[in-house]
Amino acid sequence: MSQVTKDAVLAALSKVEDPDLKQDLVSLGMIRDLKIDGGKVSFTIVLTTPACPLKSKMEADARAAVQAIPGVESVDVKMDAEVPADGRARGLLKLPVRNAIAIGSGKGGVGKSTVAVNVAVALAQAGARVGLIDADIYGPNVPTMMGVRHLPPARDGRIQPAMAYGVKLMSIGFLVKPGQALIWRGPMLHSAIRQFLSDVDWGELDYMIVDLPPGTGDAPLSLAQSLSLSGGVIVTLPQKVSLDDASRGLEMFQKLQVPVLGVIENMSYLELPDGTIMDIFGSGGGKALAEHAGVPFLGSIPIDPKVREGSDEGVPIVVSDPESAVAKAFIEIAEQLASQLSINALQGKSPSSIQLEIK
Repeated sequence: MSQVTKDAVLAALSKVEDPDLKQDLVSLGMIRDLKIDGGKVSFTIVLTTPACPLKSKMEADARAAVQAIPGVESVDVKMDAEVPADGRARGLLKLPVRNAIAIGSGKGGVGKSTVAVNVAVALAQAGARVGLIDADIYGPNVPTMMGVRHLPPARDGRIQPAMAYGVKLMSIGFLVKPGQALIWRGPMLHSAIRQFLSDVDWGELDYMIVDLPPGTGDAPLSLAQSLSLSGGVIVTLPQKVSLDDASRGLEMFQKLQVPVLGVIENMSYLELPDGTIMDIFGSGGGKALAEHAGVPFLGSIPIDPKVREGSDEGVPIVVSDPESAVAKAFIEIAEQLASQLSINALQGKSPSSIQLEIK
């Protein structure tokens, strides 16, 4: 008779820790479908995000822990994920969105939309259900970057989002003629954002990425009033002028009681053919801003002409060249965001738990 028992397996797995959540897999309820057939053991590890950067390590650690039990002949480990909701009220609009992330900047021209697009696609590539709202009403570039020109036909009286690279997408760019100037006051902007949220058939989403207009105007306020945001991200360049504007963006999130998930420094450097680095816009500013504000620094994204080429052609860099340095940077940032959202959700962090001191 086999000496391998469920209690023995669970005891072994209770020694394996989720590196981000700092708790063991058993206490976190991540072990599912545990089966024992003689010396054969099988189980599923259910992660809090499919974009977990350390899932391979957890699988290897869990396998090794169970294989060390006397009598175990083989271990079959399956990996799955269930993204937890952030635990916050979903605002005035009750949407089936587990986590909503606003990506903003204090000024234009910092590549905010490029970041939003590539982070959304990277999360979808990992297996998450992702939506992307192009709330940059005055410069709706996301449809071009995603290679989509039209919305599909409405169904049952509801707007159907476009789909590209596994991401559901909505933009004002689908509703106006190319090149048409939008001169909107606050109430019109507020109405458009609410329509994007309430009239579009998003379905169940693990992550809703929202590309905000640059600055600190009406759009972030309208969004925060309509949907409780899980967190906000600020995109900046290394140069001082951009950092000054990014500081105002951070302060905006604080005043709206939106947790700040971190700062991303875009266009950080250019790697020349001979391997040397050119700091076109300076260096280190994004990290310094994050440290000063007491929020995470999510990473630096290098300059690569392929990013611009892909955006023009409608193919994000994480799709066209996933092994490039810039694509890997986007993927790592997406993984960090997913991990931070899981930590916040399971720890029950509220907006007031993150305080900024912008001087």
